[in-house]
Amino acid sequence: MAGDKVEGRHSLFPDFNDWANREFPGLPGWRPGSAAHSIPVEVTGGDGVYILRAELPGMDPDDDIGITVDDNLITVSAEHSESEEDKEHSEFRYGSFRRTVRLPATIPADDVEAAYTDGILTIRIPMPDEEKTTLVRTIPVKRTAKPAEGAES
Repeated sequence: MAGDKVEGRHSLFPDFNDWANREFPGLPGWRPGSAAHSIPVEVTGGDGVYILRAELPGMDPDDDIGITVDDNLITVSAEHSESEEDKEHSEFRYGSFRRTVRLPATIPADDVEAAYTDGILTIRIPMPDEEKTTLVRTIPVKRTAKPAEGAES
């Protein structure tokens, strides 16, 4: 895994996921009805393990949070329903939340572990050694006899 890193966030331009999940300039508070809010995440890695931490305050991990693994992508999704009580003012976010993170190698789905404490979802993703997962093979080239002149190939 040396040299492979999860994409950095030190660009002048936000990634598309961040950009698409913000309010549009000139239209305060407008979002497409089907849009899911982005989940703030933090990814660290070392010693063959990636740790993904996601901010998901006020969620019930048994009912509201889902994690899926597909090849080298891990997706965290959540649903936060608004309470029925009347509110004079609320800045809480309700609805669907989703975030997908790409890792540099296929994720061993059976070994992923997740825990939820104090509003933070922590996902531990052990990554196998590159040598074991890379299927590089050298194919020998066989020399064949030239066809005789005038012979059909």
